[in-house]
Amino acid sequence: MTAAFLRAMIAVARKDFRAEARSRELLSLMGLFSLLSILIFSFALELNRTARLEVVGGVLWVTILFASILGLNRGMALEREGGGMDALLIAPIPRGAIFAGKLIGNFAFAFTVGVLLTPIMSALYTVPALQPSVIGALALGTLGIATVGTVLAALIGATRARDSLLPILMLPVALPVLIAASRASGGLLTGAANADAGAWLLGLALMDAIYLLVCGALFGFVVEEG
Repeated sequence: MTAAFLRAMIAVARKDFRAEARSRELLSLMGLFSLLSILIFSFALELNRTARLEVVGGVLWVTILFASILGLNRGMALEREGGGMDALLIAPIPRGAIFAGKLIGNFAFAFTVGVLLTPIMSALYTVPALQPSVIGALALGTLGIATVGTVLAALIGATRARDSLLPILMLPVALPVLIAASRASGGLLTGAANADAGAWLLGLALMDAIYLLVCGALFGFVVEEG
């Protein structure tokens, strides 16, 4: 990774952070959706405490996944409307740097929302969500979701049906990450089967590596076609 690549990557990520700092649109939208989802699940499972513990990992990751889709859709729409993506493609920088910079921004927004959810999960579901292992699982799972979402959002960003296409395309592709993250987080949050949780975390890290390699290689073709 050359110095020019790093400079371009940081510049792309910094652009997204500055845009979000001015508008505060993505984080507020994702955060509000996530909070409402967690509350709805909590009320729906209130009468069955056993079921609450069994599905807490799934509740967390379904919420993060759909919040990420919401943020990706809105972020790519803003890029297309403002001509930001076209400007990036015209600039003499590697396509891989654009992918890495966009991935950093998408990951940071989704991870921030996930971290903010952990104390709420602890209070509503009475689980030890505020622990380093859970935050680590959150980082790995969010990275996989953001990697897939960055490429797919770029692929369909110019289409009129992008709001409905992204969930349809992303859900099956991100399903392995969703399952592994849910199993790992569920085991850590309930304190059961810690060995299995460690195995799922290892599998999640391997899937992240595969997704990063594949999506990084495909991004250049995707944006040219889009």
